[in-house]
Amino acid sequence: MSTTDLPPGANLKALRTAHGLSQSTLARRASVSVSLLSKIEVGDRTLTPAVAAAVGKALGVTMDAVLGRAGVSGQRAGAQLAALRAAIRDYDLPDGRAVAGDLIDAGLSAARAYRDGVDVRALLALLPGLVRQATTHAYAQNTAAAWMALAEAYSSVYWLAARHRWMDLAELAVAREQWAVEQQPNPLGSAIAARDRAGTYLNFGDIERGLTVVDRAITDAQTDLAGTDRDIAMCVLALRGMTLAGRLDDKREGRREAERHVRAARLAASGIGGDMDVHGMTVGPQNVFTHELATRVDLGRPRAALALTDNLAAALDGLPPTRIAPTYINVARAQLDTGHRDAALESLSTAWDAAPQMARIHPMGREVFRVLSSLHRCSNAQLLRLSKLSGMSV
Repeated sequence: MSTTDLPPGANLKALRTAHGLSQSTLARRASVSVSLLSKIEVGDRTLTPAVAAAVGKALGVTMDAVLGRAGVSGQRAGAQLAALRAAIRDYDLPDGRAVAGDLIDAGLSAARAYRDGVDVRALLALLPGLVRQATTHAYAQNTAAAWMALAEAYSSVYWLAARHRWMDLAELAVAREQWAVEQQPNPLGSAIAARDRAGTYLNFGDIERGLTVVDRAITDAQTDLAGTDRDIAMCVLALRGMTLAGRLDDKREGRREAERHVRAARLAASGIGGDMDVHGMTVGPQNVFTHELATRVDLGRPRAALALTDNLAAALDGLPPTRIAPTYINVARAQLDTGHRDAALESLSTAWDAAPQMARIHPMGREVFRVLSSLHRCSNAQLLRLSKLSGMSV
């Protein structure tokens, strides 16, 4: 697994050079302007996910390779990652000893807390043992609840892998998650697994197929679920559809598809009431807001994104850092796109204070910092502080 310490825009330049292509040749193949590509490479513009996907196709590499895969940190991180891969490989080899359900519940609760707090180091340390224990428990109990517990453990693996752009591990985790929920009838679990599967298409930049997965899962949820479980399934699937729509090349179609999913997510969230944790995911009206803001930024409508609220702190109150930090990063993107550099720097600082470990692995957080560093004529205390957090030079 190759990794890079370069922020996305700088990594793009390195990839283009390694492929022996000029800016004009790559721009033509990716259907982007030479001016935009040049500005991205020198740090005057951010490399957006949509452009990263287009450039990846032109280079014959995946979007995660363009954004740059994040490495693991910590003294035992390499061994822990190897142990996690081994646990997933042994999906049909449960241990002989019994595992109490209380132990699985405690492990899943810890995994949720680490995800919510974006404590990726602690999560990586926990997951190898949790996956093995949940596997043994599921085989022994053979109930929908036990298999769903295993599926949730795999979903946490997907979450960790996707954040680092380890897409081989992310795809394997999702395949195992889908397999687990199929062992006993579990329509809600199937919807959550479909949402994660669509996420792999999002991470690879294959937007149309990701939307197909979402729409098919929505149809199944409408048929197989009722009440709160149906609202939860519809909400998480619509949120994934909304995010995918924001990355469509055709922005007119993207806006149409995004609005369709925004309406569906709002309607489902109204049935849920307040935000709640469901198998490691935050579901409810506030989380719909964070996704809508991000989607409007992806659609190239930064002012519409910023107009969604006059008090962002209040709108995010009560949400976990895993939702707060990306939202402030997206606000920073919107502020940067509208020429408010100081405000963007302030928002980025808030994001990284909310989830410090995210600073080293979030591609858009690193990319916004790169551009802000380039645009500021001289470094200041805030830039230097973020440089230390992110591991990137000013």
